[in-house]
Amino acid sequence: MRYILSKKKFISPPSCINAFHSKNLAKSPFPILTQYSVISSYLNPTARKLKDLDLLAQTQILPSPKFSTFYSTKAPSRSFRKRNNKRAKANSRPILDEAKFQRAISQLPSRFTNEELCNNITLEDDPLVCLELFNWASQQHRFRHDASTYHVTIKKLGIAKMYQEMDDVVNQLLAVRHIGNEALYNSIIYYFTEARKLTRAVNIFKHMKSSRNLDCRPSIKTYNILLTAMLSRGRNSYINHMYMETMRCLFKQMVDDGVEPDIFSLNSMIKGYVLSLHVNDALRVFHQMGVVYKCLPNSFSYDYLVHGLCAQGRTNNARELFDEMKEKGFVLSNKSFNSLVNALALGGEVGEAVNYLWEMIDKHRSVDLITYKTVLDEICRQGRIGEATSLLKEWQEKDLVDGITYRELLHVLEDDFGNSNDRERFRY
Repeated sequence: MRYILSKKKFISPPSCINAFHSKNLAKSPFPILTQYSVISSYLNPTARKLKDLDLLAQTQILPSPKFSTFYSTKAPSRSFRKRNNKRAKANSRPILDEAKFQRAISQLPSRFTNEELCNNITLEDDPLVCLELFNWASQQHRFRHDASTYHVTIKKLGIAKMYQEMDDVVNQLLAVRHIGNEALYNSIIYYFTEARKLTRAVNIFKHMKSSRNLDCRPSIKTYNILLTAMLSRGRNSYINHMYMETMRCLFKQMVDDGVEPDIFSLNSMIKGYVLSLHVNDALRVFHQMGVVYKCLPNSFSYDYLVHGLCAQGRTNNARELFDEMKEKGFVLSNKSFNSLVNALALGGEVGEAVNYLWEMIDKHRSVDLITYKTVLDEICRQGRIGEATSLLKEWQEKDLVDGITYRELLHVLEDDFGNSNDRERFRY
């Protein structure tokens, strides 16, 4: 560009463009730049004292047919489309149906009560109409909302996942200290946890504790909602360990406040300890049930503990609990039954693992592919390849595995333990 200005020459129509492109850009050390055409806009002869930046601003780089864009031409991935659709849905604003809104207003008397407004909002299926009806009633002379109208509006917005609008209504509620009850605040906490706004839910919980109205104080249901929300925050042991400390403090605060734990809260603590790999603490809570706390273990209590013990390879303790729960008439879930069979097989107790697997089938529990593969692998590791093959055929004859699963298990045995002499024995 400076060369052009020093010679006081200006690029004119296409012949000069081609000459400039072929002589200069073809020798460029950057081959990708040779794929583009440089077009200078026509300059006014009277304005020959333009600065370099002015000339550069009038220069355009147009892609040649070989390269149409710098961006990928591949179709967007599924995760990208999902995120994009989620953002678009979050940014989209629902449109109010004016006809439905006017019809809902016409159904109210001139001097309506809170009960009449609550019934009207309850029967309305459009959450946006419910919100507009709530706001319209707030502007009416001599009308004041009570806990029932706040509650029904918050529930409508929470079910529709209109969390921002629900948050605005909650802020209006918190500004009025004398309105509220336990059921209303429990619903608010529940929908905030559904929206993954755990901090907001905890703030509502603190508001309940500091309220002078005894009807607003937290109950066992409030604590259970928070415990459930903390359990669902993570899917790995580290995250569960971090939230387990909060759960421990919340449980201690519940007991100190004189709220008696129920079976749900105790099972939540057992599950939280198991997920955070504190199985001994889970056993401590389990043994306190019926002694310190006035509730006995149920099938979920045993289920969480058996799964946690098997995950740590403590098969003897797991079998003791399993025998104890059988005496009480409880049956393990699919997940814990598979964990028990896998733990026994990996621990070298293949015979016990097979016995529990048959018991699992008799109890109509579904055996997953990993459990089948683990049992067959451990049998073959002990050199009993023929027994593994017979067991696999028995599963097929009893329709316990379908054709796809059978072929997959057969190929695993052939690849891992079969040789030139054993491959025919696997197949027949």
